[in-house]
Amino acid sequence: MADLDAELDRVTIPELRERLAAGTLSATELTETYRERIRRHDPDVGAVLALDPTALAQAQASDRRRAAGRSRGPLDGIPVLIKDNIDAVGLPGTAGSRALLAESPGADAPLVRLLRQAGAVLLGSANLSEWANFRSEHSTSGWSAVGGQTRNPHVLDRNPSGSSSGSAAAVAAAFAQLALGTETDGSITSPAGACGVVGLKPTHDLLPGAGIVPISPEQDTAGPMSRTVIDTAIAMGVLAGFEPETAELPGTRIGVWRVAGSDPETDRVVEECVTALAASGVTIVEVNLPYQAELAAAEWAAMTSEFRPALERYLRTRPGAPRTLAELVAFNSTDPIELSLFGQDIFDRAVTAPPLSDPGYRASRRAATDLARRSLDETSAAHELDLILTPSNIPAWRTNYGAGDKDVLSSSSPAAVSGHPNVSIPAGSAGPLPIGVSLIGRHGADARLLGLAGAIEAVLRARRAPTFQATI
Repeated sequence: MADLDAELDRVTIPELRERLAAGTLSATELTETYRERIRRHDPDVGAVLALDPTALAQAQASDRRRAAGRSRGPLDGIPVLIKDNIDAVGLPGTAGSRALLAESPGADAPLVRLLRQAGAVLLGSANLSEWANFRSEHSTSGWSAVGGQTRNPHVLDRNPSGSSSGSAAAVAAAFAQLALGTETDGSITSPAGACGVVGLKPTHDLLPGAGIVPISPEQDTAGPMSRTVIDTAIAMGVLAGFEPETAELPGTRIGVWRVAGSDPETDRVVEECVTALAASGVTIVEVNLPYQAELAAAEWAAMTSEFRPALERYLRTRPGAPRTLAELVAFNSTDPIELSLFGQDIFDRAVTAPPLSDPGYRASRRAATDLARRSLDETSAAHELDLILTPSNIPAWRTNYGAGDKDVLSSSSPAAVSGHPNVSIPAGSAGPLPIGVSLIGRHGADARLLGLAGAIEAVLRARRAPTFQATI
């Protein structure tokens, strides 16, 4: 299995399927190799919160199905990690919080049921920024009271970004073929960029959202993360029921949104990306998405009101957990670990936020959604764009609990609030630190977006395997 371990970083699901079908590889061997990589490297990375003790039995069942000619499709026997805010029987499902440790989920989230029905091997759960980074404005991405700190596998003292930190770091480090993350605003695309992997925030409501710890039902979605666009597209084909598409770049019109507050190294990578795409026959149009300040203010007000009722509905499904946000605040206040590094100021505000019946809340949500959609749709229509390209991240910052997260590039909000699909792919690097670009497509056109992302990925060929470097 040493040879297989060396190949994990670059092998794709179609290549694995060929080997599994030919009998030169078994799902059991593949699962054992991934588990061994986790045992060897995850003490340095901290991406995996828990391993599923039934993973090898799942893989053996896949091998028996294949031998009997009853393979369930492209994900049968493929090891997958899920973010630990997604319910799965046999895994903690804590959202990183000690308040949810009393009893693990009693049922699979619908999305997990789809994975199991497809024959995927549920390898375990990935660490995350606790409560998906919605507890404090001074939080440190990748840290949870249950899982500790996830580190960027490219440079271990650098942050993986949040909140799907463990999912991104795990697929970057080849701890699984696929991982599921979740996003409310940037929690898939930002860590995908920082860790140098592919991460899709799908069109809102394309994937089932039940059984996932919520922030805002108006924006929350799960999404796949992997090392290649084809693997992400195959996962979406299984989970959402569409066929992966291929696309040609000549004649494609791409709007480039150069976000305020970027970094010189990020700007350089974006410029190199634009140059390469133009040489491939793409028409580049410089654009500036309007309404961003107004959108951000309305989004924040809306999410603060949406969080408490959504969370309390979820908490009622978890025996032994606090029943209300106020009880959760009280739990944190007395726990020896929860508030050891940063507070819960967002929780405090959400306890007393206006209810969903409040006219001010309703006005904020209408404004946020309308402005986000207009910013993308008006710009795309005016320039006849196929997609909008923007940087996903600045170079990963040093994890610093005193300062919390560094100012993080914010390019995710228009797609997150509007519900449009957004996929981050590797585009280059600043030294050993990956830089990604986000590709924002039309609402509901996820298959088309992934086809174009695959063509762009083939032009850029930017992904690098992490080396687990200690520091720079």
